[in-house]
Amino acid sequence: MMAEIEKKPIKITETVLRDAHQSLIATRMTTEQMLPIVEKMDKVGYHSVECWGGATFDASLRFLKEDPWERLRKFRDGFKNTKLQMLFRGQNILGYRPYADDVVEYFVQKSVSNGIDIIRIFDCLNDLRNLQTAVTAANKEKGEAQVALSYTLGDAYTLDYWVEVAKRIEDMGANSICIKDMAGLLVPYRATELVEALKNAVSLPIQLHTHYTSGVASMTYLKAVEAGVDVIDTAMSPFALGTSQPATEVMVETFKGTPYDTGFDQNLLSEIADYFRPIRDEALESGLLNPKNMGVNIKTLLYQVPGGMLSNLTSQLKEQGAEDKFYDVLEEVPRVRKDLGEPPLVTPSSQIVGTQAVFNVLMGERYKMATKETKDILSGKYGETVKPFDEDVKKKVLGENPDVITCRPADLIPDELDTLRKECAQWMIQDEDVLSYALFPQVATDFFKYREAQKTKIDQTVADTKNGSYPV
Repeated sequence: MMAEIEKKPIKITETVLRDAHQSLIATRMTTEQMLPIVEKMDKVGYHSVECWGGATFDASLRFLKEDPWERLRKFRDGFKNTKLQMLFRGQNILGYRPYADDVVEYFVQKSVSNGIDIIRIFDCLNDLRNLQTAVTAANKEKGEAQVALSYTLGDAYTLDYWVEVAKRIEDMGANSICIKDMAGLLVPYRATELVEALKNAVSLPIQLHTHYTSGVASMTYLKAVEAGVDVIDTAMSPFALGTSQPATEVMVETFKGTPYDTGFDQNLLSEIADYFRPIRDEALESGLLNPKNMGVNIKTLLYQVPGGMLSNLTSQLKEQGAEDKFYDVLEEVPRVRKDLGEPPLVTPSSQIVGTQAVFNVLMGERYKMATKETKDILSGKYGETVKPFDEDVKKKVLGENPDVITCRPADLIPDELDTLRKECAQWMIQDEDVLSYALFPQVATDFFKYREAQKTKIDQTVADTKNGSYPV
């Protein structure tokens, strides 16, 4: 049987430098921890290494006091043979609100010029209007525009729905499609159906991204590969499984000696795993890696709540001294999701739905208090949902005859770049600083101040050394 299958080695995107540590240790791996292993990773033969975007940008500035642009340039210097990939939240870029087109275009331009080859672009509502600017910009910069389907379950999300969206993605100029299963909801035989349907409908390469949260991910990859998927996302074993991806070495071994054989060297992968293991162990000892994130959580399939969202809900309830309400909130999440048009639960819609569910339970009355973001989603400020909003909820939150946006939200945002440049002019030492400021004004300003203080300290040390007043 195997001999009849056309030889088609499965391609692999390695996530250990981005999604794996974002999922398991809150994106806290530093550039300094990553760089020593880059040379070995570059020899593996990966389709790409995902190393930027998502939450890494925010975490670099906010917690690590690192310039994310500098990290990207260092990766580009080190990865001489491997494509670099990033995750991009459509019109939200790497932030939490829609930005003007000129900011989106400039961010794409600077991402590519600093070293990114593949930009995976997604929208939390699968509203393709929120993706077009980024796709067009990536094409203009000669980067690969990969558009992601934010995979989820629900009445509206039929096979026909996914096929129709995939055709529209092909028409909008994307170079490839990713099935982005952020919550680990795609089960093996559903993966077979979905991949086969997409391969029959479009001519673009199909990539599959999932998380191990619900325990089925490796089996899902096996069936997807057999069904013809072109690329899968995996993580080196020390940062695999749990809320991360299936392990790279396991998937390589699975397909060894088959038509899908990657040809990767397990000895080389073993050396790379040996490098990351002490970093993982240190994170465990310090409490940065919660052992709960390493297990299987079948509630993901019951409540369709991604792993990261589960931990957010836990911490929100802990802060309120209401941990006993955890299961009430879990049951409220699908209800809120339905009220808000059944969006996929991924940043930022997962945070919006989750926080509103917490409020509904703690207040003892649904929508007695609505967050600004809940009001924004109901007002159309994030785009169009696949199903209509609950009219009673909409009325309770927004009142009678509210102003609702039906156009693409960014059509209402005037160009921002010039204003942003003026606002942060005193701090800018590179073109990219305006983009850091655009996404996270306060966090970026704090970082710029820190950067200046560090430079002053270094300059003083150099001056002291020259004057002979500093011990060499």
